[in-house]
Amino acid sequence: MAITHEEGSLFDIHHPDKSAYKLPPLEVPSKKPTKHLRESTLGLPQVSEMDVVRHYTRLSNMNYSIDAGMYPLGSCTMKYNPKINDEISMLDGFKNIHPYQPLETAAGAIEVMGRLQDLLAEVTGLPAVSLQPAAGAHGEFTGVKVMRAYLKENGGVRRKMLIPDTAHGTNPATSTLCQYEVVRVPNGPNGYIEASDVERLMDRDTAGIMVTNPNTLGLFEKNIVEICKVVHAQGGLVYCDGANFNAVMGWSRPGDLGIDVMHLNLHKTFSTPHGGGGPGAGPICAVEKLRPYLPSPQVVQKDGAYALEYNLPKTIGRVRMAYGNFLVLVRALVYGLTLGRDGLKEASTIAVVNANYILNLLKADYHLPFGPTCLHECVFSDKNQNEFGVKTMEIAKRLMDYGFHPPTVYFPLVVPGAIMIEPTETEPLHEIDRFISAMRAIAQEAKLNPEKVRTAPHTVFVKRVDETVAAKKLILRNNSTI
Repeated sequence: MAITHEEGSLFDIHHPDKSAYKLPPLEVPSKKPTKHLRESTLGLPQVSEMDVVRHYTRLSNMNYSIDAGMYPLGSCTMKYNPKINDEISMLDGFKNIHPYQPLETAAGAIEVMGRLQDLLAEVTGLPAVSLQPAAGAHGEFTGVKVMRAYLKENGGVRRKMLIPDTAHGTNPATSTLCQYEVVRVPNGPNGYIEASDVERLMDRDTAGIMVTNPNTLGLFEKNIVEICKVVHAQGGLVYCDGANFNAVMGWSRPGDLGIDVMHLNLHKTFSTPHGGGGPGAGPICAVEKLRPYLPSPQVVQKDGAYALEYNLPKTIGRVRMAYGNFLVLVRALVYGLTLGRDGLKEASTIAVVNANYILNLLKADYHLPFGPTCLHECVFSDKNQNEFGVKTMEIAKRLMDYGFHPPTVYFPLVVPGAIMIEPTETEPLHEIDRFISAMRAIAQEAKLNPEKVRTAPHTVFVKRVDETVAAKKLILRNNSTI
């Protein structure tokens, strides 16, 4: 039986006579110098051990986690990751390693990085790999800096970067940080980029294009080969945002399509718990001609073993302290070796099948702006529910009453009232069916009892909040006094 109630702070149950512990009196005189004693109290609440245990246990029960249920979040995948990968990354030889210890004592760690580089090079078709970037956006920044360094040495720095409407929001931000003017590329009527639009916008003052593929509509850019040829014809480079790589892994290698550089979200595709700000890893994979510009040091093979190479005169330099988020790299290698070539391909297949299963069973209830199929994620809108005065945010809030974390809402921006759903490859059929049943029930409620949806959620600890006020007026300090 679950009991829900409002949970205050420990200050609310403070009592001056309570204590979480009590030590017996000293049997010898104390020799603690009085000069080290605090003159005033810390102002912390005085509570019993039971109060502390119950308070934090109840707070933990309020949290939603991947161990408790499904995250139907598109774009930033929240998926279950095998616990064995965490266990292996916590072996003493991995977790207790230090970046400043002598390199001859870290040969195993360097081999882990080298073998992971080889694996990523194989699945992407891009031979030059750097594991330094700490997350996806950091990988983008690193990749575009590498592009800029190459272009500067081969014809001069260019001024513009093409960004499609269906790209991730970090792509234009990255271009701006790298001193490029963003040029918008509209998506075609079917949700794909048209090569003719790229050809119209691409010139010798344009560094290239940043393509999210599969894009944020969950669609594979079917014109990508032709787009790459158009950009290369003008001396530009093609960057691929690989955040959605779990949709094509084992089926399509970006390097074979003409991509020059891309990043991978190891904390999304290759098994590290995602969310809460980290940890992450966003290594970049590039064509051979970009290798000299990758961050330093690089893991290379010397005399039949992996080693760190620092003599890199053209490198863009370090982008991360030490050698990257090492334990994330360990998890990724374990994941890749465990699944193997066939397993990685199967993971992508399941991700696509799960998303299409949801698409086909919900398209009668929710408006589907693009289709009729998708890859790893499907994007609906609230167009059908608007007829009854119900909006996307209200659908998301009502879903919480059914025990699910809401999906991504209002993104991508090319779909008004977007509802982006990505079940990932780790969700079982019975859980996806529960989610579909909940979404169908909400669609019915929107018709028959729209007020119930508009005022949701009703059963969770924290009810409807004003997101704008919450973002602008954060409560970061408890004002209680004791």
